[in-house]
Amino acid sequence: MSSTELPSAFPAANVLPKVATVRVAEGERLRSVGLPGITLSVRSRPPAREGLPPALYVHGLGGSSQNWSALMEELEGAVDGEAVDLPGFGDSPPPDDGDYSVTAHARAVIRYLDASGRGPVHLFGNSLGGAVTTRVAAVRPDLVRTLTLVSPALPEIRVQRTAVPTALLALPGVAALFTRFTREWTAEQRVREVTALCYGDPARVSPEAFRNAVEEMERRLRLPYFWDAMTRSARGIVNAYTLGGQHALWRQAERVLAPTLLVYGGRDQLVGYRMAQRAARAFRYSRLLSLPDAGHVAMMEYPDTVARAFHELLADSGEPAGGAGPAGGSSSAAGGATVAGGRATVAGGGASADGGASADCGASGGGGASAGGGSAAVVDGEALTENAGS
Repeated sequence: MSSTELPSAFPAANVLPKVATVRVAEGERLRSVGLPGITLSVRSRPPAREGLPPALYVHGLGGSSQNWSALMEELEGAVDGEAVDLPGFGDSPPPDDGDYSVTAHARAVIRYLDASGRGPVHLFGNSLGGAVTTRVAAVRPDLVRTLTLVSPALPEIRVQRTAVPTALLALPGVAALFTRFTREWTAEQRVREVTALCYGDPARVSPEAFRNAVEEMERRLRLPYFWDAMTRSARGIVNAYTLGGQHALWRQAERVLAPTLLVYGGRDQLVGYRMAQRAARAFRYSRLLSLPDAGHVAMMEYPDTVARAFHELLADSGEPAGGAGPAGGSSSAAGGATVAGGRATVAGGGASADGGASADCGASGGGGASAGGGSAAVVDGEALTENAGS
């Protein structure tokens, strides 16, 4: 049974209970954007100057736009960045139709880009967001300047054992069972479990960032649709893993035309580090940033290193750079960098960053024809047609 076939398990958006306000870091703005069938919360950071190229950041399973705050700050001199909360996550309410499939999330991103007129953008995705943005780049290349994927949730034949519990959320009844099992857990306990799973070194999380993450977890646990969004999105990833033919994620990766930066962590417990080389072969114009000490959220753990690699992607692809980039101008990290051919492999951990823990963490789970404007791409057996105001 697909995630679109389940009955709705949450109240209408206009009767959802009021919960604590989502945290907005200094220098950030948060606004709500109403689109047909969805309402999206969009986090932005004013660019260092006018005229910078636009960027859009997409989080992973259980994540939110807060996952990108550190990298957005690093790149504020290069791009005009926005980070979206996918439907049902962060401060975005559930979608009207209850559809949390990878296709539905991709449709939400496309709908926002078409309605806002910001495309083409530098597109970033982590985990589930990596699968979503891969699909967007494949079916709507007109919307994407470059693609940066941090531990993208692309199909693995041998899933890591530490990723199995997340995948099990896709099974009917498991979320309810887990909720009962963890009923006595405090928000602090939950955050410690999440950081242990998502970070290569949880000790990198500052005390302030940990407190912020606990507050966010407390807020989320009050949302009646929290587990519903998690369960259906996990099921959407599993469904996307099973697709074959032109709709398969790896097949779509091969169709991506945008220059691509791939970021993989050696201590990632959710997306296999061994998948890095396969991804580098699949994406035709790719660079590989390999961080042996990073976990599943390298953009939070080593935002400065990821930012340097992005600047190098811009330089190599001929994209105009918004600024001079971080000092040093190289994506070399603490452990040094080696560059072979047209693809860079960066070893080591990079400079330490508070980054900030979050109660969020993308989780492992998981081209189309396109023309600008009124084109239609068929994804997952659906017509994915997105135009401004559609």
